[in-house]
Amino acid sequence: MQNRLKNKNTNNPDVWKAIGHLQKAIAAGGVDPKLLALVHLRASQINSCSACVYASVAGGKKAGDTDERLHNVAAWREAPFYTDAERAALALAEAATRLQDGAAGVTDEIWEEVNTHFTEEQIGAISLEIALTNFFNRINRTIKEPAGQTWG
Repeated sequence: MQNRLKNKNTNNPDVWKAIGHLQKAIAAGGVDPKLLALVHLRASQINSCSACVYASVAGGKKAGDTDERLHNVAAWREAPFYTDAERAALALAEAATRLQDGAAGVTDEIWEEVNTHFTEEQIGAISLEIALTNFFNRINRTIKEPAGQTWG
């Protein structure tokens, strides 16, 4: 797969500046970077974005997560490696990512579970991470961004 865009990093510096501000807001939300990487990974798996799957595994490892947890996130419901809080965040990531074709989206049950584990500030950061991941997944799938590099 070859990237359809050449020099994408210089096409619009204002976009990259805005993305940087979003990433700083997510980081300031008080959420463990390992959890954010899991959320990023799960949304990227759902969207089949190989570039973001690759980057989120690298990010998870950089944050100190294990291969065992990173490799099993696609089966998080059955795998014994995740806390209840992580499970709530992963359920939120899946529901918010699968909004197509009349999917239920984030149900009250999912929202209530997330609220038992996280503060509003943390939920905001997790939600923004999910949204930004979906944003990148769609761009990367459109421009055919290949796996094999990380950002930041």
